[in-house]
Amino acid sequence: MRKLQTIDAAEAGAVVDAAAARATEMGVPQNIAIVDEAGHLVAFRRMDGAKFISIEIALAKAFTAAGARKATRDIAPVTIPGEPGFGIQNLLGGRFTTLAGGIPLKLGDVVVGAIGVSSGSTQEDHVVAQAGADFFASGRPGQQ
Repeated sequence: MRKLQTIDAAEAGAVVDAAAARATEMGVPQNIAIVDEAGHLVAFRRMDGAKFISIEIALAKAFTAAGARKATRDIAPVTIPGEPGFGIQNLLGGRFTTLAGGIPLKLGDVVVGAIGVSSGSTQEDHVVAQAGADFFASGRPGQQ
């Protein structure tokens, strides 16, 4: 029998805080979503000034990163016309996205969740998500 590893609410909240701190430094208010390994929402923050239309995009980025077990920006190159993944964005009722800003959260080699960020440019979204992922990888979640 396998033992399931997943991110908990305290860890997810700490990752949101770390990502929000980076977004504040950049002056780019963001929507920040944390999901568990199955893509279910664990924590979410819409920073003051973040675009409301980007809420669903942040959720989709986190969902995709958890399910694909890779950063959303790394999926994009294989989904352009002529590549084997072309059209995959049409699956899962629009919840699958290749926009940068979704990154899996791992304990060792095991994906235990993911972060999705949206409201800036895709580059800004990725930088903020990476700050959250780096914080999680540092082993400090829940210790703020």
